[in-house]
Amino acid sequence: MNLFRSEETARAWSGFEPATADRMLRPVAWWADVFSSPVFRQRGRTDYLTWAGSDEGRAAWAGLRDRLTSGV
Repeated sequence: MNLFRSEETARAWSGFEPATADRMLRPVAWWADVFSSPVFRQRGRTDYLTWAGSDEGRAAWAGLRDRLTSGV
């Protein structure tokens, strides 16, 4: 998550890695959407591990993985 106040500040950081910028520097709304996925919303379930292994859970994990790797 981008903990910097702006992209300019992030790019000026000594630990900045340009190769990861396109994947990691995202608006807060994008990250809020990612963290609102079923993978995160369902964590309070008492049967979360069972759910995660179900067809629904596997589909949710696949959707999250696609979202994070596509950058869309």
